[in-house]
Amino acid sequence: MSLKNKLRILEIDPYLKPYEKDIFLRVESYASKKKELLKEHKKLSDFANGHKFFGFHRTNIGWVYREWAPNADSMYLTGDFNNWDISSHPMQKLPNGIFEIALKGRDALKVGQKVQAVIISGDKILRRIPSYATRVVQDNKTYLWCAEIEEPSSDFNWTDKRFKFHGTPFIYECHIGMSGEEGKVSSYKEFKDNVLPRIKELGYNVIQIMAIMEHPYYGSFGYQVSNFFAPSSRFGNKNDLKALINTAHSMGIAVLLDVVHSHAVNNTNEGLNEFDGTTYQYFHKGDRGDHPAWGTKLFNYGKNEVLHFLLSNLKYWMEEFHFDGFRFDGVTSMLYLDHGLGRAFTNYDMYFSMNTDIEAINYLMLANELIHEVNKNALTIAEDMSGMPGMCIPIKDGGIGFDYRLSMGVPDLWIKMLKEVADENWDMGKLWFELTSRRPLEKNIGYVESHDQALVGDKTIMFRLCDAEMYSGMQKFCDNNVIDRGIALHKMIRLITASLAGEGYLNFMGNEFGHPEWIDFPREGNGWSYHYCRRQWSLVDNKNLRYRELNDFDKAMISVLKDNDILSKQAVNKWLHQEDKIVVYEMGDTVFAFNFNPTRSFDGYFIPVSKEGKYKVILCSDDGVFGGHSRADSNAEYSAFTTPANWVGFNCYLPSRTAIVFKNIK
Repeated sequence: MSLKNKLRILEIDPYLKPYEKDIFLRVESYASKKKELLKEHKKLSDFANGHKFFGFHRTNIGWVYREWAPNADSMYLTGDFNNWDISSHPMQKLPNGIFEIALKGRDALKVGQKVQAVIISGDKILRRIPSYATRVVQDNKTYLWCAEIEEPSSDFNWTDKRFKFHGTPFIYECHIGMSGEEGKVSSYKEFKDNVLPRIKELGYNVIQIMAIMEHPYYGSFGYQVSNFFAPSSRFGNKNDLKALINTAHSMGIAVLLDVVHSHAVNNTNEGLNEFDGTTYQYFHKGDRGDHPAWGTKLFNYGKNEVLHFLLSNLKYWMEEFHFDGFRFDGVTSMLYLDHGLGRAFTNYDMYFSMNTDIEAINYLMLANELIHEVNKNALTIAEDMSGMPGMCIPIKDGGIGFDYRLSMGVPDLWIKMLKEVADENWDMGKLWFELTSRRPLEKNIGYVESHDQALVGDKTIMFRLCDAEMYSGMQKFCDNNVIDRGIALHKMIRLITASLAGEGYLNFMGNEFGHPEWIDFPREGNGWSYHYCRRQWSLVDNKNLRYRELNDFDKAMISVLKDNDILSKQAVNKWLHQEDKIVVYEMGDTVFAFNFNPTRSFDGYFIPVSKEGKYKVILCSDDGVFGGHSRADSNAEYSAFTTPANWVGFNCYLPSRTAIVFKNIK
C-alpha cells in the first residue's frame, strides 16, 4: 500500500478527499526533510542539540564559545574580561560558517561578566549579542542590552522527577511581570510565592506563561523575541524560574511556555536580525522576510541551520527548565505565505493552494515530533485562527501533530453577541452550533477570553458587561441591576464555554474574578505607567466586594468539570428552546440546564435526560455564595420519569439567568 493510501486523515475528514495531493505533498516533504536532517542521527532529539555545541561552555581547561555566522569575514569576542577590547580575542573560522574561541583557565570568564560578539562583515563592524546567550541584561544607564556569563552547570536541586501531566488541561494563562499588585515588574519568586497558591486553590492544573523568552520591549507582551535561549532577566535569574516550575510540579501543575517561533524582533543590536551582516542568515530574503503587519522578521523554515536553531530551542526549554510543553504563538502567520491577513477561511480551497507554506508546516510537524520524543506526556497547543484541517491529527495519520488548538472563534462570538445583540434576542441554536462545532477528532481548548481580549483598546467580558458601574457597584448587598446582570452572565458564559467549547479550558490571570479595566503596558503614551499593568488581587481578597463571588464560582466550576471528567464526554443536545432561551445538554452522567432568559423564570420546567433515576444538583450559578439570589434549591434531588410521550426527564424550577448542573446518582 502506498503512503498516500495510508493517510487516515482522509477518512477522518471526507471533505479533504479533493485535496489528497496537497496533504500527501506536505507528508512527503516532511519525511524528506526529516531524513535530510537526521543523517547519522537516529531521532530528532539526537539532532536538536545546538545549545550543547554553540554558545558558552565550560571545559576541562577553561571556556569555549562557538557561533554560526556564515557571512562574517572574521569574528571576535569582547567584554568585561578583556576591558571591551574588540580585537584582542579573535575567533577561529571553522567549516560551515562556524567560529570558535577557546579561553584557558576556569576564571577566563567569570559569572556576571558581560560579553558581546564582534562581527566583521566587509567594511562593517557589528556588535551582537551571542545567538545562544542564556542570560541577556539591559544596562540601567545606557539601556543597551548584552549577554551575561552564567554558571554553565546548574546547581539547582530538582525534586519533580515523578511529575507527569495527564488528564484534561485546565489552563491558567499568566504573565510574570504583571502578576503583582504593585506598580512594578514582578518577579519569578513573587509569582511562585503569591500567585501559584491562588492557581492551585482554584483548581487549574496547567499554567501557560507568556513573555519568558527575552524581548527588548516590555510592552510587546513578549511577542517580539530577541534572545531565544534567554529567560527574561526582568523577572529574576534562571534558578528563580526553575524554582517556580519545580514548585508548580509539586502542586500537580504542569507548565507551558508560550513559545514564539513565528517571527522575531526586527532589532539588530539585540536580536538575530543582520547578525552576520545579512538579513537572510535566519530569515527569508527580501519582502518575504518581513511581516507586513507586525514589523518583525520571518524565519526561513526551509534552511537546515534555522531548523537546527529552532528545534534545539524547544529541547533546551524542556531539558533545562522542565517545561511540560508549548503554546505556539502565531501559527496562522506561519501556515500561509500571506500570513492569513484579511482572509475569512470560508472554504477548504483557502487551506490548500499556492499560498500554503509547506516549509513552515514541516517545521511544525518536526517540532511536534521532537517535543513528544523528549516528553511523551508533553502538551502542544496551536494558536491558529484559520482552522487548518489536520492541525491536531497525529503526524502518522497525515496531520500536523498538535495535541490541541485554541477555539479562537469563541471569544469573538461572545464579544459580538454582547456588543450587537440584546439579551432577549440571543440565538440559542447559533450558540450551541458555535460552541460545539469543531473538526472531527481534533481537540480544542475552549475559552471566553485570553490576554488578547484584556488588552487596552478592548474590554474584558466583565467590563463589557458592567463598564463604569464596576467602579461603584461591586460592593456586596449593593442593589445594582447592571452588576447583577453582569455577574449572572459572567458565570453562565464561562460555564457553557468551559463545558462545551473544547476538550480543555483556558482562563487569563484575574479574569476568573472579573478583573476590572484593561491591560496597558508602560509606554510613552501613558507616561510609562504601571497602573494598568498589574493584577488587583486585593479586590478578590476583599470579602465586602463581589469579585470574591465570581472567584468562588470559578473554583466550583473547575471542580465540577474535573471531578466528573466532563470534558472527556460527548455533549448531547437534549433541548433548545429559542423563545424560552433554554439550553439543556447531557455529558455522561451530568446534565446542564441554562436559562438565558433575562426576565422569565420557569416553575416545573421539564428537563429531558437519557435515563430514569435520581438527579442531584452539583452546581447552581444562582447560589448566594456565588453572588446569586438563591432562588433554586441546590440541595434538592429529582426523580426522572418517562412521560406518556416517551420522554425521560424531571421537572424543576429554572430561574432566569441561571445555570444548573445535575448529576445522575442512581
